[in-house]
Amino acid sequence: MRSILGAAAGGLALTLAFSGVTAGQAAEPPPALTLSLPSTVSGYTYGTGADRQTYVEATASLRAVEAAFEIRAKRASYDAATVVTWKKAGSTKTLPAWTMAHWGGLNKFLRVKVTNAQGKLVADKELTTCLNGFAQRTVPSAPARSPYPQYGCPTNPFTLGTVMGIQKGWASGVDVAPADQWSLAPGKYTVSLEITSRYRALFGLPLATSRDTTKLVVVQESDEGLSRARPSSPGLAGAGAPVAARQEPTAAQLKTVTGPRPDLRSLPAWGMQVSEDGNYLEFAATVWNAGTSPLVVDGFRRDGEKIMDAYQYFFDKDLNQVGYQKIGTMEWDARPSHQHWHFEDFARYRLLTADLTQARRSQKEAFCLANTDAVDYTVPGADWNPDGTDLSTACGEEDSLSVREVLSSGSGDTYSQIRAGQSFDLRGLANGTYYISVEANPFNRLVELDKTNNVSLRKIVIGGKTGARTVKSFLVGKVDDSGYGIDY
Repeated sequence: MRSILGAAAGGLALTLAFSGVTAGQAAEPPPALTLSLPSTVSGYTYGTGADRQTYVEATASLRAVEAAFEIRAKRASYDAATVVTWKKAGSTKTLPAWTMAHWGGLNKFLRVKVTNAQGKLVADKELTTCLNGFAQRTVPSAPARSPYPQYGCPTNPFTLGTVMGIQKGWASGVDVAPADQWSLAPGKYTVSLEITSRYRALFGLPLATSRDTTKLVVVQESDEGLSRARPSSPGLAGAGAPVAARQEPTAAQLKTVTGPRPDLRSLPAWGMQVSEDGNYLEFAATVWNAGTSPLVVDGFRRDGEKIMDAYQYFFDKDLNQVGYQKIGTMEWDARPSHQHWHFEDFARYRLLTADLTQARRSQKEAFCLANTDAVDYTVPGADWNPDGTDLSTACGEEDSLSVREVLSSGSGDTYSQIRAGQSFDLRGLANGTYYISVEANPFNRLVELDKTNNVSLRKIVIGGKTGARTVKSFLVGKVDDSGYGIDY
């Protein structure tokens, strides 16, 4: 990758001549981003012909040289268009709507081409690019930490706001070959990558620092290794197992909380479908925290029992702990799809008739809190790098003495149908219009800023007959969540 050259105080004439800048002209400012690839990468192909799948271990680096590179996207409601902005040198520039067709990143930001040893073009793809990849410092003088998210971009259809960024002096890793995208025979290839022309124009990026090439060697592997080659789900990087605190809290128990607090809100139910046997309505549900403080719930095990006493903790604006309240209990759920500690009564799912009378109530009544979804990282005080981004990091083991469950500001906790007990039984239920109600903090056990925004309703129509029921969901504003199923 070619380095960026600029004028220096000493040897001015030589530097100007070498860089193409004549006396009296100002040197070009450094680009906001530079792109580079490793010199060689490896690929592994499985199967043959139409069934061939190739996995390429190719990660490009996007570097922010002189200043942090930050993109935000926000919609005021589900009826409103998404507004995309670029933070540039202390100012904010609104970007065209085409830059983010969805929440997964900059739309068609990179173009990757693959040519074989004979010079024939065998792949040509434009990629949506999330800037929130694995980040690391590139120069010793770079800031010690990056504030930007590290776990990818949102996938929830009801996301409200997102932030992508690369810290000054840092680089973000970008996947050049998404899973199942390529089908390459064993052999040697050249991979060319560049930031597409419209983004170069938009961000003022010279072509010389916006493109690079690498050599790719693809080898044939047995089909038995295919499962090992598949990447893990994005956004689910673990933070390590919880460490048990062996004593109950010692800070003062607060009767009245007046400082920063969480604010629990429910997104509309999404990904509706009928189970394979035709008798159960399956869905995903997300509760998120829009407040000025994380929701922190610690459980402390009772001696000799599979019960924990649960406490909510409170913090000042500097995240110093200032007190707690006892708010209920946690229980061990031994079912195969759970096997972790649940805080009881965090949320409630109900199926309501057209006049909002309860028709069914989900058996799902206890929850393990985890930051699974970046719902709105533009809210004040949002934590862009929350701990515990999957259930295995937050919910403990059967012999745990204590657990800590956290829902950070800006993040949500999604329960999809892979967890037992969530669906609604449709047997004996009349066809017609219904609402799926997702309700946070249904019994007011948790302390929060606002309890009037805890319920969301999603309108559906149920039809068919026993063993072959159907469900039709209505759009929420402009959001189309079709295609989002229970395997999320």
